[in-house]
Amino acid sequence: MVKIHQQFKETPAGKIPMIWECVPLSEIVASLTSGTSLICDKGTPSNDEPAILKLSCLSEGLFNPLERKKAPRSAWRQLKISARKDSILISRSNTPALVGSCAYVEENYPLLYLPDTIWRFETNNNIASNQKWLSLLLGSKSYQNRIARIAAGTSNSMKKLQKTALLKLKISLPPLPEQQKIAEVLSTWDDALNNLDTLIQAKQQRKKALMQQLLTGKKRLPGFDQSNNKRLTDKFGCYPEDWNCVCLGEITQVSNTKNTDRVDLPVLSCTKHHGLVRSKEYFGKKVYADDTSGYRVVKRHQFAYATNHIEEGSIGYQNICDTGLVSPIYTVFKICNDVDDGYLFRVLKSPLLIHLYQVNTNASVNRRGSLRYNSFAKIKIWLPSKEEQTAIANILTTCDKEITLLQEQRKSLEKQKRGLMQQLLTGKIRTSA
Repeated sequence: MVKIHQQFKETPAGKIPMIWECVPLSEIVASLTSGTSLICDKGTPSNDEPAILKLSCLSEGLFNPLERKKAPRSAWRQLKISARKDSILISRSNTPALVGSCAYVEENYPLLYLPDTIWRFETNNNIASNQKWLSLLLGSKSYQNRIARIAAGTSNSMKKLQKTALLKLKISLPPLPEQQKIAEVLSTWDDALNNLDTLIQAKQQRKKALMQQLLTGKKRLPGFDQSNNKRLTDKFGCYPEDWNCVCLGEITQVSNTKNTDRVDLPVLSCTKHHGLVRSKEYFGKKVYADDTSGYRVVKRHQFAYATNHIEEGSIGYQNICDTGLVSPIYTVFKICNDVDDGYLFRVLKSPLLIHLYQVNTNASVNRRGSLRYNSFAKIKIWLPSKEEQTAIANILTTCDKEITLLQEQRKSLEKQKRGLMQQLLTGKIRTSA
């Protein structure tokens, strides 16, 4: 790759090298074909039965075949458009931020079919183009922004692409050998990202297994393994005899302090996977009310959960700021006994507790999906000694740090790739092709 002095020309696709062309997408794409509109069955499809791809199969320019839904057997004959090798898939209906997301398909998936919200490109054989290069071009930030602008719809939640509008999109077209070389160069970065993803997934699975063992006492850390090794059983499993079974209400206390003085404090939101986050930073915009006088105060080392969504695991530990605010729909509580807050947070986010939230929510008189503190407080958990709690929390924190470090490496690598893409796809840096 070299950065050379060359002449550029202004085109509807932007400033490009003189020897490149500027053509409408219609000259490259012969047709756009969408899949079938179906109400999918619940559950995870097996590998040997037809499945429908989710919109989430297109993420950050990569295709994830594991993002799929179970196709009803009665509709199998209706399934026609599959994910095919050397094709491009593009989201034609999605949120404003994700409409137009696209990815290149590396191999054939004869049992993975498209929904009606995803198109598959059929290219025009009369125009020399490389599919991988085209997917990278359309997935670049500048083209994603352009595609988002031509999406139709007034809704803030969903936008739709029209074929005619998309096919009129002007794109830059390097010579075929240069397209191929650009695709090869950027594929090496994709390979590195895929390797990191595999390592991150392995670390996450290891942490999940370790949590299951440590939080149930199946695995004891050195110094805490009791010689008799006796276990007690309840309907959710077996636990060491030296652990105590307590209700959450015995070790926590609800906090109903509100921001009545209208203090300007950070507003937090609780997410399914990340716990509490700064709302404006996470969503990229303000999604909370101007008047926060009715919002609940959540101090550092306190907990908060979305009362209407806790069954999804939306519960968080406040270690972001000294004092923050959460919406009135949240429940805030603190630890009132000698319990390690890091350990308790792991328990509260565990699959077993999420299952118990679901059970208690379904049993509630209020069938709108709320779990009030009175019901939350009756849920029982098993607690080892404070020293063992802390030791377990420290082990899991180390796991988290390893995963976070790998995720930061991935973000850095992704940023480098994006920068290189911008240079290569605009011709500012040319390959040797």
